[in-house]
Amino acid sequence: MSKITLTLPDGNNVMIEEGQAYGEAVRQIGEGLYRNALAVTVDGTHHPLSEAATHGGSFQVITRNSDEGLQTLRHSVAHLMAWAVQDLFPGVKFAFGPAIDSGFYYDFDRGDPFSEEELATIEKRMRELAKQKVPVVREVVSHEQAREMFADQPYKLAQIEDLTGEELSIYRMGEFTDFCEGPHVQDSKDLKAFKLLNVSAAHWVKDHTAPMLQRIYGTAFFKKKDLDAHLEMLEEAKKRDHRKLGRELDLFGIQEDAGPGLSFWYPRGDILREQVVDYWKDIHRKRGYRTVTTPHISQAGLWETSGHMEFYRDDMYVFEQDGKPYVVKPMNCPGHILIYKRKTRGHRGLPVRLAELGTVYRAEDSGALHGLMRVRGFTQDDAHIFCTPEQLEDEVGGCIELVKEILGTFGFDSFKVELSVRDSEDTSKYAGTDEEWEAAEASLVKAMDKHGLEYTREEGEAVFYGPKIDVKLIDAIGRTWQASTIQFDFNLPRRFEVMYTDSDGKDKYVYMVHRAILGSLERFIGILTEHFAGDFPMWLAPEQARVLSVSRDQHGYAQEVADQLQAMGIRAEVDVRDEKIGFKIREAEVLRVPWMLVVGGREAEAGEVSLRIRHKGDQGAKPIAVVGQELLDEVAHKR
Repeated sequence: MSKITLTLPDGNNVMIEEGQAYGEAVRQIGEGLYRNALAVTVDGTHHPLSEAATHGGSFQVITRNSDEGLQTLRHSVAHLMAWAVQDLFPGVKFAFGPAIDSGFYYDFDRGDPFSEEELATIEKRMRELAKQKVPVVREVVSHEQAREMFADQPYKLAQIEDLTGEELSIYRMGEFTDFCEGPHVQDSKDLKAFKLLNVSAAHWVKDHTAPMLQRIYGTAFFKKKDLDAHLEMLEEAKKRDHRKLGRELDLFGIQEDAGPGLSFWYPRGDILREQVVDYWKDIHRKRGYRTVTTPHISQAGLWETSGHMEFYRDDMYVFEQDGKPYVVKPMNCPGHILIYKRKTRGHRGLPVRLAELGTVYRAEDSGALHGLMRVRGFTQDDAHIFCTPEQLEDEVGGCIELVKEILGTFGFDSFKVELSVRDSEDTSKYAGTDEEWEAAEASLVKAMDKHGLEYTREEGEAVFYGPKIDVKLIDAIGRTWQASTIQFDFNLPRRFEVMYTDSDGKDKYVYMVHRAILGSLERFIGILTEHFAGDFPMWLAPEQARVLSVSRDQHGYAQEVADQLQAMGIRAEVDVRDEKIGFKIREAEVLRVPWMLVVGGREAEAGEVSLRIRHKGDQGAKPIAVVGQELLDEVAHKR
């Protein structure tokens, strides 16, 4: 037999005989690694450990303690779920069943929705099937063989037609067969710690004319303790759901009479929003940005130049006015370009930093809408930097500093950072020259290294117009949210002829950086609400203090106290209803009012208030001016 050479990520080689299992190569590296291994990747193709080696190439081992290992487990549990559904509900049609960040799902065409009772039945059957310890086997088939295998599965047939290449890989788990690239676990004995969560409706690849599919969501881990911790987090997340808190705290909501995906900000919520906006504008102006405002609608020609009409027409709102097509703006970039281009720019006048909280509208699929997190109308925290190549690194560094400062001020200090770069094996699909990409990527890397950001490199994940940095914040219960992004754009400057005159007197394309920190106001405030569970810090709280009268005799004094606090710039309300003081305190607690100022006869006589702080309790009697100043100190320090 001939020898096969497998090249490890560190450049070292492992040799095995052709026909030997790929797992033998892993065992050569180390027994500990073999015990921890799930599957391998050879030249980008996934293989089970037990599969006979047919060729060599770059070789990676997928282990249990890696992110890819967890995705492998979850993908395998998705197949286990599909097997159980096939077993319990003959005739069901199967669509997609991928792993996702929080677990997995599978889409089924059944007709009737799955009930909660049926979900429990499916999970029980999954456990019974997993105990059979059946191997998960990979096979390679032709397109014709695949069509024969899935002749009664229309969604699989549609997927086959979309796939290129002479051969397709399929995986068998017991009586269930699905075609996918893998990887999967070796056998079903690893599939123990899982839980089915819920079911929802889903469209088939955004085809609204096709039958509605049923999507079952679940999650899985290698260890039960990790599953239990995740389920506990999900229960906590339910309590923190911004849609629930938005109703309870009377902050924001969706009014169905106006239409789905359009948020309303109630008086208390608008105060919260105002604090975020004021801080955002203040810090941007201090950092050398100039704030602008661009129209909500513009002629379609602007969006034809940008390319949006060609690539994103179905996601845009287009209408006719004066016999011409107009677009409700889906983003702010072209407007900022027009502002930049209104005058000739020399290299000494750069960088130009333009920032806008611009409201945009996108025709999101109704099934994707979710409270404030996914809406059709939202206000982008948007900025564009126009600079020279020499200014690139400093500008990216300034963006990183701003990200850390702003997110830190809002209470986020843990992040996951990703550097998305182009696919080095196929650079033809990207705008810009090789030199520009290399310079841009180098600037991003240098800036991240300089500011101490640890990051992962995501090959082939860059958008076509340039490399980018994505910052994902981690909230109070450990969830990850996409927030900030810093993106280069080699596309729009060319489309719009965005130039500057260099020191040599020649006109050159600017380097353009798209930059968002909060993402969108709606989504960020939704995240913020869940992060604090509605218990906003003093500087953000819609109502910072509430004055509570003990009896009718103190109503007038309570109002005087509230008036004094309001004159100091404090957001104070007064409760002089003829209710018991315990009831008033409980209601203020429900609304998460940070400070409660109780006034009875003794406080009125002494010109004081009895301060009660949420989560800390009674702080004793103090003069009004002292309490007011202490509160203002909290606000000044963004506490």
